[in-house]
Amino acid sequence: MEVVRAINSIMQRRVISHRELDPIITGFTTMGFPNCGGAIDGTHIPIHAPHHRAAQYISRKSYFLVLQALVNHRGLFTDIFVGWSGRAHDARIFRNSSLYRKLESGTFFPQRDFRVGDVQMALCIVRDAAYPLMPWLMKP
Repeated sequence: MEVVRAINSIMQRRVISHRELDPIITGFTTMGFPNCGGAIDGTHIPIHAPHHRAAQYISRKSYFLVLQALVNHRGLFTDIFVGWSGRAHDARIFRNSSLYRKLESGTFFPQRDFRVGDVQMALCIVRDAAYPLMPWLMKP
């Protein structure tokens, strides 16, 4: 509960912005991922499931809540989405997140295109196989 209180009182008031996007893009480029603004994945957080809905929170290991995180080139959070049960698939959680809506509408990142030969490529996020392939969501 101390962590929850700290997140609610301190971190919830902070607004994460991409004013400093150039160092992130440079960092990912150095790692071999040009024009990348982040990496996304989900992780399971163990919880005491509510008795009346316990079956919805159980996964193959125990009871979990899922945290979806977008991180920069240093592994620091730039977006989080938490609250779905451990039974939910990463792609379903992603499609229901505000991050997805912002990426889909083109409002999450500033407009920056990268040319690869004759192809114009939008700023993208790298992901694992659990996430859908989209013009701005790529598998490394």
